Amino acid sequence: MKAILTGLLPEEITEVLSLKEKFRGKQIFSWIGKGVRSIDEMTNLSKQLREELAEKAELYSSSVTQVLKDPDGTIKLQITLHDGLAIETVLLTDAKGRKTACVSCQAGCAMHCAFCQTGQLGFARNLSAGEIVEEFLFLEREAGTLDNIVFMGMGEPMQNLAGIRKAVEILSHKDGRALATRRITLSTSGVIKGIYDLADNGPKMRLAVSLTTADPELREELMPVTKTNPLPELKKAIAYFSEKTGKRVTLEAALLAGKNTGKESIARMKEFARNLNVHVNLIPWNPVGGLPYSRPSEEECSAMLNALERAGINTTLRTPRGREIGGACGQLGKVSVIKKE
Repeated sequence: MKAILTGLLPEEITEVLSLKEKFRGKQIFSWIGKGVRSIDEMTNLSKQLREELAEKAELYSSSVTQVLKDPDGTIKLQITLHDGLAIETVLLTDAKGRKTACVSCQAGCAMHCAFCQTGQLGFARNLSAGEIVEEFLFLEREAGTLDNIVFMGMGEPMQNLAGIRKAVEILSHKDGRALATRRITLSTSGVIKGIYDLADNGPKMRLAVSLTTADPELREELMPVTKTNPLPELKKAIAYFSEKTGKRVTLEAALLAGKNTGKESIARMKEFARNLNVHVNLIPWNPVGGLPYSRPSEEECSAMLNALERAGINTTLRTPRGREIGGACGQLGKVSVIKKE
């Protein structure tokens, strides 16, 4: 079986390929960070060495099987994995032209959030570090150099923290892609144990928490993760992460018409955010066929935005991107994923 190089660090490449000259591992690693499509493109290696490497290794284990482009600049890739499972990864471009990769960490998702397409798929498996790295490289192949990466695609990042750590180590390595860790964000549905783990053991990155609502009963209905990760303990974990890392945490709220946008929901959100170093992102729900929710009105969104701002809470009302190609928040997952749960 051939080695897959995208999931290896320079020294691991040297060891796995039994390279006599250690600096060759760094050279190969550097080429991977530059996004080469084949070993044959590594022109500072001799032809003989390239031929030997091609017999022992493959650059990628996955392949892009569909590319969709939204008029707003969003790009969504469907990627088929070595075992036939498929995932999606998205490139978002903001008003200032900054490019962000929203990458998946799992095939499917076990969180079952009621308003999310991915949550309806069930869970197949965690992605390897190499598969995660490949998502990023495939997006750069389509759109050029990216500015940021967010673990906010398919899956719950805290359930694959080991894979994410290795992927971040590879992408941020000085001899490779050298992506600054300050440009990396992990978004969780609120897995408390993972938040403490990330705060204590790194890597240093930004944290976003999909809160949606601070009403315990409603959140348990919409996000079953709440049953084992109650809101009071989640708030403590967020405060700990912010204090330990010195970083402000983002609270994300998918707004559902008539569900979590009323006065009571606003009051609970304000209470939850009180005394926390947070920024609130309000995200009008992006339609998913077959789910019993609807997009909130402009009045609902504005009322919540204004109330939170008056309370002194940093708040942004997000502009939807990628809806026409199913690439917006909560829409990923119209792919073949085996339900193994």
